[in-house]
Amino acid sequence: MSPTRQDAWSHDEDLLLAEVVLRHIREGGTQLQAFEEVGKQLSRTSAACGFRWNSFVRKQYKSGIELAKKQRKELKKHSVPSDKEITKEFVAEETPSFGTTRSEGITFQAVVHFLENLQKQAAAASSIEEAREKSIQKIKELEKKSYSLAAENERLAKNLKAIEGDYRSLIEIMERARKMVVLQEEDRQQKVKFQMDKNGNLERVEK
Repeated sequence: MSPTRQDAWSHDEDLLLAEVVLRHIREGGTQLQAFEEVGKQLSRTSAACGFRWNSFVRKQYKSGIELAKKQRKELKKHSVPSDKEITKEFVAEETPSFGTTRSEGITFQAVVHFLENLQKQAAAASSIEEAREKSIQKIKELEKKSYSLAAENERLAKNLKAIEGDYRSLIEIMERARKMVVLQEEDRQQKVKFQMDKNGNLERVEK
């Protein structure tokens, strides 16, 4: 049975969607594969994941998309050669020509030398692959931190905007209160009048 969730997307779900899509871009996969992977994890359809990515999440990670594309190009440049390629290269370099008419052919020493070089190349390839895996893992960790910091920055920006709105509202309320006090004071002063008493002195009376 296919997933049919229709509820709103949470912040953590958006982060997961971004992380998986950027990983597929970086590693040469397709966005459709990413949507299917996220859909299985979140019990949503791949179409829902694709719509969420294109309508909202993608706009938040433009720089991340460009970085993932650059990393994909770099990984292609520094890809480790396969065992077949290594063997082919060393066979071409180390194997004596069979077109010769000399009786020696392939010597035991040449075979040993070839195998020794092949072993060194395999060890170097293994070391490069291990370093590559560590680099990829480090990149993933840094990307997760980057996504979290971007989300936190967005949250703080929204909070700041809300605080600024509350501050403006407070200032408006204080200004209205000040004007009311001034009007009340003016009204009170207008109600005061003076009259002369029987001794010829002015006395203050309320209207």
